[in-house]
Amino acid sequence: MNALDLFRLDGKTAIVTGGGRGLGRYMAEALSDAGAAVVLCSRKIEPLEEVRQEIEAGGGRALAVACDVTDEESVEGAVAVAEEGFGPVDVVVNNSGATWGAPPEAMPLDRFDQVVRVNVRGTFLMSQAVGRRMIERGVGGTIINISSVAGLVGGHPDYMQTVGYNSSKGAVISMTRALATSWARHNITVNAIAPGWFPTRMSGGLIEKFEGRMLEGIPLGRFGTPEDLKGVAIFLASPAAAYITGQTIVVDGGATAW
Repeated sequence: MNALDLFRLDGKTAIVTGGGRGLGRYMAEALSDAGAAVVLCSRKIEPLEEVRQEIEAGGGRALAVACDVTDEESVEGAVAVAEEGFGPVDVVVNNSGATWGAPPEAMPLDRFDQVVRVNVRGTFLMSQAVGRRMIERGVGGTIINISSVAGLVGGHPDYMQTVGYNSSKGAVISMTRALATSWARHNITVNAIAPGWFPTRMSGGLIEKFEGRMLEGIPLGRFGTPEDLKGVAIFLASPAAAYITGQTIVVDGGATAW
């Protein structure tokens, strides 16, 4: 096998939650470029349809499926639609996420709970639904959980008061390790990506207001671009990463290396 062939995903089916915008969109496009059929999932169908059309216009295959990742029935339904459309799921990217900003002493409990519900419960439900099917098939598979550097460090008190988000992303890293060791016997790899600051709808407001201060904390001196994340997603989803599991790859321009 040519070394570059290790990064191909031809014939694979991938689910990307939160695939209609931001980081999810970048990764969905990347997996399609590598040859996978991509199933885009989120609560709002309109952004998913836009991405689906773009992927298909570029010669790829994609489906847009409305799914609430916090609801077990909705998740099971989305996985069933994916299987009906493209066959068994080989790759899952758990990207759907939520956040809420407030100092810890003033954080509304309902907002804290909602963030944890989406980021932790949602990641688990999709992993469980697809993991069960991968175990039954007996041919393995790949799960990629999207965490954040917020799960590794505390937020700057001047502009990132997101205790629920930080807590949830730390939980995703721990969940990644637990799933990886539990399912390794079934040849299912489970890894996480911890992005730093990427301009998205979620982070755009903060970046616009605190850009200079944020860049001072990034050794490479810039924010992340789609290309900075696409290659990592393809790598973890592909046979090139077949001997890597339970790990978190940090993509932050060196911010956590200080």
